[in-house]
Amino acid sequence: MTQIRKVPASAGADWLVTGFRLLRRSPLGLGTLGMLFGLLGLVANLALQRSVELAMVLQFALILLGPLLLAGMVYAAREVEAGRPATPGHLLRGMQEGKAPRLLATLLPQIAAVMLLMVLLFALIGPSGIESMAETLQKLQGQAQPDPALVSELPLRRMMLWLLIAIVVGVLTGFFTFTALPDMMFTERGAFAAMGASFRACLRNLPAMLVFFVLLAIAVVVLQVLVLLIAAIVGSVAGLFAAEIVVQLVVPAVLMPAITGAMYIAWRQMLGDGAGPSGAAAPPARHGL
Repeated sequence: MTQIRKVPASAGADWLVTGFRLLRRSPLGLGTLGMLFGLLGLVANLALQRSVELAMVLQFALILLGPLLLAGMVYAAREVEAGRPATPGHLLRGMQEGKAPRLLATLLPQIAAVMLLMVLLFALIGPSGIESMAETLQKLQGQAQPDPALVSELPLRRMMLWLLIAIVVGVLTGFFTFTALPDMMFTERGAFAAMGASFRACLRNLPAMLVFFVLLAIAVVVLQVLVLLIAAIVGSVAGLFAAEIVVQLVVPAVLMPAITGAMYIAWRQMLGDGAGPSGAAAPPARHGL
């Protein structure tokens, strides 16, 4: 069985900080990879304005490509740590060496989570309740100030319960893939063995995972605010379309390299050999940001 190391809670902060540090070391290389990731999402969103069917096909393709692209960015993070440049070709690294089927298997926990949440939604609210809720929400969208009578018709308690369950299920689902992608990229471990090891590692190091997710949520909010401010300035000069492009490209250009870099560092500390590509010992966990 895979040996899982225990790390302090502060390691969660170290993962995120190191992810941003790797991005700072290679802003053009890693930033370009994140921007390419965002460009694919932008194309899918623009397709929605022309054809719903085409947009659905592109969204499905993007979902399938997701694990492969993330694995490529994890590989690029290790290259940057080793002092080598990150290149756009690294995005395709997950499709090489016969690893694609293993990486695509990480979609299975997500599919299972979606099915579970759909079943729970029908169990908590019911088909007629969901239809009534959709009609009420549609009416509320057309109002400048929401009508309290309409809001009272919504099953708010059951909706909040379902949302809470969805958050828990989403976090647990993420446990299956958090270190699985780097595990499959840098070892010969199979998909289910890697996902099982990832889940156990996250549970054993739950305090570090909680610190990481809390700090990541804060970082996302700060980044979104900063990017929206930049987009507002760009929009006032070049129009709303240019502002949308800024948001769609800049956020993933910063966020995706930081997250995948954190995934690589977390794998190395909890499951890997504990040393970087050059054989140097992993840096100690630092407290806070």
